[in-house]
Amino acid sequence: MLTDKRVAILVADGFEQVELTEPRKALDQAGARTQIVSTAKGQVQGWKHFDKADHFRVDVPLESADAKDFDALLLPGGVANPDQLRSNARAVAFVRSFFDLGKPVAAICHGPWTLIDAGVARGRRITSWPSLKADLTNAGAKWTDEEVVVDQGLVSSRKPQDIPAFNREMLAAFGKEPTARAHQ
Repeated sequence: MLTDKRVAILVADGFEQVELTEPRKALDQAGARTQIVSTAKGQVQGWKHFDKADHFRVDVPLESADAKDFDALLLPGGVANPDQLRSNARAVAFVRSFFDLGKPVAAICHGPWTLIDAGVARGRRITSWPSLKADLTNAGAKWTDEEVVVDQGLVSSRKPQDIPAFNREMLAAFGKEPTARAHQ
């Protein structure tokens, strides 16, 4: 159970909707309190592959979000979403703060892209959507093609079809107590 655990879900417009909704449903059912943190104002829009999908209310604007207020971080994928986040200094710092504080992070599909700019990919085993393999490898990660990988508090998966395994490992990781660790 994740009762009283606060989970930030960091997204910009263009996230893959199912990679937010299904993990969020699993977290909520486990008792966590999930909040969408976003660069978008008021609402953020999901996508279903190449098509615009639903809008979701932003609970916490990124400019007022602090990793210290959360127990864990979820990074959904979608191509446009992490591309925007990784070019936003505030988003990159927010992601890095979870690692600096030893808090667990779960990233799926293109979600791990932001980890490169946060400087936390080096030396980790990570999986992702296959097109990120070269970027993650060049950033010093040990990329692998598996449905879910858990490494030092980071849970990663490749695609929407991996969500059941992703959710299982995310819930297990988010239920553990944080361990402080610093990253170069």
